[in-house]
Order: sequence, then C-alpha cells, then structure tokens
Amino acid sequence: MASLIKTEDEIARMRESGKRLARVLETVIASVRPGVTTLELDTLAEKLIRESGGIPVFKGYGAGGNVPFPGSLCTSLNNEVVHGIPSDTRVVQEGDLLKLDIGMRFEGMVTDMARTVAVGVVSPEAEKLLSVTKEGLERGITMLRPGARINEYAEAVQTFVEQNGFSVVRDLVGHGVGHELHEEPQVPNYVSRSMRNFILEKGMTLALEPMVNAGTFSVDVASDDWTFITSDDRLSAHFEDTIVITQDGAEVLTRIA
Repeated sequence: MASLIKTEDEIARMRESGKRLARVLETVIASVRPGVTTLELDTLAEKLIRESGGIPVFKGYGAGGNVPFPGSLCTSLNNEVVHGIPSDTRVVQEGDLLKLDIGMRFEGMVTDMARTVAVGVVSPEAEKLLSVTKEGLERGITMLRPGARINEYAEAVQTFVEQNGFSVVRDLVGHGVGHELHEEPQVPNYVSRSMRNFILEKGMTLALEPMVNAGTFSVDVASDDWTFITSDDRLSAHFEDTIVITQDGAEVLTRIA
C-alpha cells in the first residue's frame, strides 16, 4: 500500500499540475461553439498544455492492443461515453452534449480531469443528466477521508444517480493517478464487492470520474476500438477530478479555486 501514497513534494507538484490543467480546460471549454470541430479543440488543448510547461499524457497512449490514442483531448459527443477521438469531420452542433477529458504530466506527475459541456440550448434530459452527474461527483467527494472505504464514495454516487432515474456505467471506473495516468486502485462509481474492504489513506491520489447514462448502464466499443458508446444510443455525461486524501477529507487538485 505504501506505493500508493504520494510524498508532500509529489502532491505539491500534482497540485500545481492540476491548477494548470484546469486553466487549460477552462480555455478549451470557452472555445466550444456550434461549428467548431473536435480536432480544433484538440489542437488548442495540446498547444495550451505545452505552453503551460506540461506534456499531454493522452497523446500516444495505448493499452489492450489498441492503436495509440492520437489526440491530447478525448472528445465524446452525445451517446459517446468516453475516449472519443478528435477529428476534423466531427463538427459540434447546437444542442450537443460534449464530454472533454484531458490529462497532463507536469514535473513528472500526472493529473486527469473531465467536464461535460452543453452546447447552446440542450434538451431538458441533457440538462438534468449533466447536473446529476456533476452533483454525483460532489457527493462522492464528501465521503472521502482517511479510514473511509471506496464503496462509501461509490454508494453516494450510485444512490444519487439512480434516485434521479439515470444509471452508472459499470464497465469503466476511476483510478489511482500520479506517477502514471492509471494506477491502483480502481475506483468504481457503483458499489462493488471487490472493493468493499479497500480503505483510503492520507496521501492517496485518485481520479474520480462518474460516467452516467440516461438509459441503460451498458456500453459498447465503437469500430475505432477507443470510443465507448451507450448500448441504447441514449445520452451520457462525464465529470472527473483528481483529488488527494488529506488528514480531514479530500482536496480537489484539478480546480482553479
């Protein structure tokens, strides 16, 4: 378990990384509008990451036999849950629900975050889905502290989401983060038997990321071998923050203030 604990110096570097990454994503979100391509957003994200002194950790990432991910930003539209590949043929439209997932290595340490953006006027269902997913993450974060179990976080997220008529994706989960993009432990957003005894400790750094679907929690993988889509083609939303377990609770590292 000691390998999961970050030193004060490592946490300080992640804190700075998180602030810089949050500023990058804030600028990218400000550029979202009908008519922009997802590749244009990706190009901007990479430029801003490098100008901030970081390295885009998604670019070239490959796992499970996939071809390396070509972008610095995951851009997932509407029924796409996560890992959407930026493209000059994917044009953002009024009414879209766009998920932007971004990661950066800064001074050797990695932070990871995601936001869902409503493009112009969206449907009432899309508005509610976005709001519930964001609030689900906030409720989960309040459960984090030394001595807590990961399932306490998961129960808070899952209960709130399901009370609002939506479902939590099961095939994709949050994760440890810091030295690498994906570290132990896995952090499900639903109550998991396998994680029932995992206890959090001060100094652990986690990427928490509820992925919430309007319909079924089931997902499929698109023909590009990267993009996850909802099995029923209904909407999905995604919010993510990197946090560190502190003495009294949790500090969110990927926010400007």
